[in-house]
Amino acid sequence: MIYCCEEHVEIGLDAIVDEYQTFPVMTKITGDNLSTSCEYCQNRAVYMVANK
Repeated sequence: MIYCCEEHVEIGLDAIVDEYQTFPVMTKITGDNLSTSCEYCQNRAVYMVANK
């Protein structure tokens, strides 16, 4: 599972495909997780990218 901002969401999608060889699932973050930061920068994460 990777948390990404708008700018880095494509990198997160590519990382899931490369690591798990499957289609990624992208979920928009809402509610309690709004303060989560992007794993590639310090901006607020907007999407969670996962393999399931």
